[in-house]
Amino acid sequence: MPAPFYSLISVQELAKLATPAWRIFDCRFNLADPPAGRQAYIAGHLPDACFLDLNEDLSGPLSGLNGRHPLPDPQLLADKLGSLGVGSDTQVVAYDDSGGMFAARLWWLLRWLGHDRVAVLNGGFQAWLAGGHPLATDCREPVATTFMPKPRSGMRVDANYVHSHLHSPSMLLIDARAPDRFRGENETLDPVGGHIPGAINRFFRDNLDANGCFKAAAQLQEEFGALIKGGDAHHVVHQCGSGVTACHNLLAMEVAGLSGARLYAGSWSEWCADPARPIATGQ
Repeated sequence: MPAPFYSLISVQELAKLATPAWRIFDCRFNLADPPAGRQAYIAGHLPDACFLDLNEDLSGPLSGLNGRHPLPDPQLLADKLGSLGVGSDTQVVAYDDSGGMFAARLWWLLRWLGHDRVAVLNGGFQAWLAGGHPLATDCREPVATTFMPKPRSGMRVDANYVHSHLHSPSMLLIDARAPDRFRGENETLDPVGGHIPGAINRFFRDNLDANGCFKAAAQLQEEFGALIKGGDAHHVVHQCGSGVTACHNLLAMEVAGLSGARLYAGSWSEWCADPARPIATGQ
C-alpha cells in the first residue's frame, strides 16, 4: 500500500502506483466556454478518470450576491463523490489542463469536507501526455460507497469576516487574480473592476515553473514567506475572482509547508456585488 498523497502527485508516481481503488477526477474547464471541459473529457482522459464540472459539481447555486462559484452544499458534494466511489480512505487525484487551476478547487473542497487523501496531478493532462501515457474514452463504472463529510469550518471565512478585518493585522488578504484585474484593468468576468482594500496580489500562475508544474517547495516557501513577511500562515486569507484560483495559492502554501491559511470563497465577485463594500484600484 503506497503512502497517501496530500498535496501533489507526479505523473510518474500516478502511473506506477494508481490502483482501481484510487479515484481520479478530470476537472478540466473553460470559464469562457463551460461545456468545453466535458467535451475534452469525452474526447480522451486518463484511464478510469471520472469527470467533475466546476459549475455543476464543484459549485453551489447562484443568488446574484454570493459570487460566481459559491461553495457547494457539503452533503450534496459528499453524495456525489460517494456515488463515484470516494470513501473515507480513498486516495483521490485531481487534474486539469490549466496548471491545476480547477483541480486545486477539488483538492480544497475535499479537505474542507474532512478528506485529506487528495492530491493534484503536477503538470496535469499535458504532463501525462508528455510522459507517453495512454488515454481512454470510457470509464470503469465506479463502485458507489458512502462518503461522510466532516466540514472544517475553520478553513474558510465569509464577507463579514473580511469586512470586519480590513484594517486588522490579524488578516493578510492575498488575491490570486492576474495583476491587471487586481488593479481594476481589463475586467471581463465581473461587473466592477478593482480589489478588496488592503489585499496584496499573488497571481496563481506565479506558483508554476516554465513546464507548468508547481515550483519546488523551497522556492514556494521563500516566495510566500516574503509575502507574509515571516508571519503566521493562519493569518492569511486567500481570495480571487470567485474562489477557484485562490485554492491554487492555498495548495502552493501547503506544498511550501505553510499550512493554516483560509479561503474567502465568495471572493471579488461576491464582494463587488454589494455597492456598500469598499473597493480599491491600482496597486
